[in-house]
Amino acid sequence: MRFIFGVFIVLHGLVHLLYFGQSARYFELKPGMTWPNGSWAFSKLLGDAATGNLASITLITAAVGLLASGIGIFVGQAWWRPLVVAAAALSSVIFILFWNGRTQNLDGQGLVGILIDMAILAAVLVLRWPSTE
Repeated sequence: MRFIFGVFIVLHGLVHLLYFGQSARYFELKPGMTWPNGSWAFSKLLGDAATGNLASITLITAAVGLLASGIGIFVGQAWWRPLVVAAAALSSVIFILFWNGRTQNLDGQGLVGILIDMAILAAVLVLRWPSTE
């Protein structure tokens, strides 16, 4: 089960790289998707170009944290647990702050990612799963 959890964490990190590609405008995850443009927290303050740059930086940070956590799980290191907690919390904060404030297209705004982050945090912090033994 620990191996499966590690693979899941790595895959979750890779999805953040897809959102990085979207925010950096290397590609569109789906036609017409403008995320993170219109962020309720940053777009009016910074403009959409700077908001995209900020989203890109934070997404790379979360992705690296998640990927490193998955590797830590695979090699049985104890440091994976605090790292995955920090990365999953950062991931949720990213998608909340870069949300456009509307209820349309919530899946494209990161809602599924937030739900996954909450499940990861519950598994690691509340259930203390998976066991490191």
